[in-house]
Amino acid sequence: MTDFDAYRNKFEMIRLSRDEDGILLMQLHTDGGPLRWSLAPHKELEQAFLDISRDRENQVVIVTGTGEEFSGPAVYGAADRSVAMQVPADDWYWMGVEGKRYVMNMLNIEVPMISAVNGPALRHAIIPVMCDLVLAAHTAAFQDSAHFAGGLVPGDGHGVIFPFLMGTNRGRYFLMTGQRLSAAEAREAGLVNEVLAGDRLMPRAYELAHQLLRTPPLVRRYTRVLLTQRLRAALHDSLGYGFAMEGHAIA
Repeated sequence: MTDFDAYRNKFEMIRLSRDEDGILLMQLHTDGGPLRWSLAPHKELEQAFLDISRDRENQVVIVTGTGEEFSGPAVYGAADRSVAMQVPADDWYWMGVEGKRYVMNMLNIEVPMISAVNGPALRHAIIPVMCDLVLAAHTAAFQDSAHFAGGLVPGDGHGVIFPFLMGTNRGRYFLMTGQRLSAAEAREAGLVNEVLAGDRLMPRAYELAHQLLRTPPLVRRYTRVLLTQRLRAALHDSLGYGFAMEGHAIA
């Protein structure tokens, strides 16, 4: 068991707070503004999801961003790919280990998760769509800009998660064309449950969290485990292989 005080101020890019009902708010940011994706949040998310999963006092988790974006910036083509091309094989191995753990640690959180997508999620949009209830502001958008469209194999879970959630053909199209979906389009594609005005996003997230809290704790936990089992199994089978393919393509 992990105590909240042991990890609440542990992270530079994840602001954590929890109310008296056990609703944990996880707000992603970079220097108090929208999250700028890099190796730093990659590493912090692995540990944060692990700590959250080990804290029995967490009853519901809400994940959101900061400011006008959920995550970015978008990656455009081979110019941005040069960074990945400079990663030595040994470092790539450990990045893969970290990446596998961050995805699986999130799914191993055994309480309901709600995402409140406050704006465009153009980097690692798998984070909000892996939540059980996905809410999006009208200004939100969803794209995997950093992998196939940016010159990389979508091996770190994107190549499994989006086809799993959207359907095989729509998921392949989304990944291989770098398609950017608006909030309304993401709802039609099965990635988003509700599209809301920006000022309604967080109130609605807390409204749903309190609705979930009316269910007995073990019912909440076991339902989360049951409803994520097929995705966990798919990722267990493919994540290592996907990271290997991603690494081979930049060797």
